[in-house]
Amino acid sequence: MVFWEGYVSDETMGTFAPIVVYWVYAGVYQLLPPLDRYRLHTRKEEEQKNLVSLSSVIKGVLLQQLAQATIAQLLFLVTSDSSPTGTIAQLPVLIQLLQIIVAMFVMDTWQYFVHRYMHQNKFLYRHIHSQHHRLVVPYAIGALYNHPLEGLLLDTFGGVISFLVSGMTARTAVFFFCFAVMKTVDDHCGLWLPGNIFHLFFQNNTAYHDIHHQLQGSKYNYSQPFFSIWDRILGTHMPYSLVTRKEGGLEARPLKE
Repeated sequence: MVFWEGYVSDETMGTFAPIVVYWVYAGVYQLLPPLDRYRLHTRKEEEQKNLVSLSSVIKGVLLQQLAQATIAQLLFLVTSDSSPTGTIAQLPVLIQLLQIIVAMFVMDTWQYFVHRYMHQNKFLYRHIHSQHHRLVVPYAIGALYNHPLEGLLLDTFGGVISFLVSGMTARTAVFFFCFAVMKTVDDHCGLWLPGNIFHLFFQNNTAYHDIHHQLQGSKYNYSQPFFSIWDRILGTHMPYSLVTRKEGGLEARPLKE
């Protein structure tokens, strides 16, 4: 039993809970004090290097989430017709955890190859993926700032495929997609906070993805949002070291393999 049972359907929660989680979690990061000693880039760098305003980023994210919500509703409508009522509550926790792990690997695989191709294809990079890289210095609210077509291909279709391949129910999807959203936001937050649980369990983290957003790492660290497996297997892994800057804060410095 979950807290929303009897109030809204699992399909409704699966559609809108990830959106709410995105803005709450990213908003917390946005409202934090400067925390300069934990920043991977100075505030001056963020102001000078980023090529898009915060208001444009917010509009872009809302547009992507509108598309995601529309497709999620269609997906749940189609799949719920083939699922017997009551199956959701009967799934053992271990099976749901296995489905989530499968979904994580499926999503990582889809996003790695689509993301990498968008860098390798000059047309796609120039006209589509470069929009995300206007945030040279990433921040939490910009995690889903993409060209609408990229948002559809990379994130939305990646989520659909993960959901279908794993065989999860709408209820399990609520937890999986909320978790995926939090991980994605965290990867773009630009802060290396002590005790961050994502940094403890995932090598693909804030600093790892920050390397990719920098010029010297743009052809490396394509993996997102969970593991770095495909980067390591296919030779696109860029290790890094965290060093303290003289002016304060931290820097993820690429290391040659």
